[in-house]
Amino acid sequence: MSSSNKIISTTDAPKALGPYAQAIVANGFVFLSGALGVDPKTGQLAEGLEAQTEQAFTNIKALLKESNSSMSQVVKATVFLKDLNDFNALNVIYAKHFGGSVAARSCVEVARLPLNAVVEIECIATVSA
Repeated sequence: MSSSNKIISTTDAPKALGPYAQAIVANGFVFLSGALGVDPKTGQLAEGLEAQTEQAFTNIKALLKESNSSMSQVVKATVFLKDLNDFNALNVIYAKHFGGSVAARSCVEVARLPLNAVVEIECIATVSA
């Protein structure tokens, strides 16, 4: 890793489940690892799509704040869903957290997520100077 890269870590988001960083700041961007709907205080996965998505965004916002960034600075998001039939319900929650800002996004159905989660969201955002 380049010496100009900065590892981001905060107790306001769950610890990584493996040998990777919660986020990395590099070249004016922050790259967030996938966020699950895990409460960092209890280590427990929230129940259901809505609760997991809300908690995932709480975790994302904590990492963005620690990185000197925000939801309005997200330029790309990738959403992994266990069931693509949840696409419309996800979009309602997703839009609430992005407000008027619009990032590029991909959304894919996956066979399985860590901890048997139903949603995982990763982001790339610009970092304020």
